Amino acid sequence: MKIRFLGAAQQVTGSCYLLEAGGLRLLIDCGLFQERAYVARNWAKFPVDPSSIDFLLLTHAHLDHTGLIPKLVHEGFKSPILTTPASIQLAGLILEDAGDIQEEDAAYKRKRHKREGRTGAHPAVPLYTSKDVASALPLFKKVRYQKPFVLNDAVTVTFHDAGHILGSAMLEIVVQENGQSRTVVFSGDIGQRDKPIIRDPSLLDHADYIIMESTYGARNHSANGSIEDHLCEIINTTAKAGGNVVIPTFAVERAQELLYYVGELVRQERVPEIKIFLDSPMAVDVTEVFRQHRECMDEEALELLNSGQRLFKFPGLRLVRSAKESKTINHMKETCIILATSGMCTAGRIKHHLAHNLPRKESTIVFVGYQARGTLGREILKKKSHVRIHGADRQIKARIDQLQGLSAHADQQGLLDWLGHFKSAPKGIFLTHGEADAAEALAKEIKTRWNYKVEVPAYQDERELA
Repeated sequence: MKIRFLGAAQQVTGSCYLLEAGGLRLLIDCGLFQERAYVARNWAKFPVDPSSIDFLLLTHAHLDHTGLIPKLVHEGFKSPILTTPASIQLAGLILEDAGDIQEEDAAYKRKRHKREGRTGAHPAVPLYTSKDVASALPLFKKVRYQKPFVLNDAVTVTFHDAGHILGSAMLEIVVQENGQSRTVVFSGDIGQRDKPIIRDPSLLDHADYIIMESTYGARNHSANGSIEDHLCEIINTTAKAGGNVVIPTFAVERAQELLYYVGELVRQERVPEIKIFLDSPMAVDVTEVFRQHRECMDEEALELLNSGQRLFKFPGLRLVRSAKESKTINHMKETCIILATSGMCTAGRIKHHLAHNLPRKESTIVFVGYQARGTLGREILKKKSHVRIHGADRQIKARIDQLQGLSAHADQQGLLDWLGHFKSAPKGIFLTHGEADAAEALAKEIKTRWNYKVEVPAYQDERELA
């Protein structure tokens, strides 16, 4: 039995692992690399023959875990993709949107090259197309939480709720080899406890090997007041100044959680009557998926729904689908709130809203999730004097703020609490999905507390699992 780390090794995107066990080759996640320093990996030939993979096990639908699936299929992968029912729906929306964005961005780049007279430039082509996405979607197969799924006579996998986004899962893989049983747990992305809408992450008590995320392995989330109070202050201050509140958001979970909080402020009349735009066709569709999956929701959300209220409907909210309507938002003179994808500002409509609002001192840009190193979001959050968007330098005069506590990831203490629930020492822990300093900081804490064997693998590292 062995594992190979094909992504999210000392970085937070491109999640992908190859586990060879029980006569099977299992791929766990197949995510897009979103940091600029590693984008070239998206275009490289997949490091393993895709046709040799028996199953792809998907922890959740985020692009950094699913974004290379269409390319994998294009290169020859034809096996089942196993994941939860909610993740199947979300992955379909996310990948279809990604295919459209790939084609739109390539077309926009070709148009810009022509306008700039760059006739000798390498032709811009999409990483994959909508046709590739359509070929991938029929491979998805449903797996229910807590129900062991038999892969072959030697291997079963059980999906446990990870509390990260709707449908997210931890994977418990049990392998029978040479008369012995071994359990390998992939944590996926572990969510925070006591968050609105979805259930808390599952607690497991046994594993021989753990592949564990470490996004916030070096720090804890700030506890500087309630999210509602902070968001209320941002909206009121910006409205008084006459600017816009622009929130780069992830279409899945963060957008819905923000709508939940904004809706509460509107219903309590703590903010002025203004228009709130959810400017993302995918986020609009995702919001509808949330309504269909009560099995993933916590008691608070179910209680609200059972009382007859709607989670994502309140005065002033506009759900924007068309590009034409999106463009009109930036011609409005009155204050508005704009939620648009992508969350790390790497693509999509948010870049147009940033180009319009970053130079305005009246506006506020609000970040609500992790900004990976090398992304546009990280550059803005560092409060540089200017950034480059759509081939042009944009001055940063807008107020830059960050909502703490909205992250979909557990912080260092949350990760340690999750690990502390295991009743016996694992044979090995591999920390992934975190920048090197975050993973090393978490490794140090784990060794100090329990003296467990911990590694921070590098890209393409391979390890034998005894």
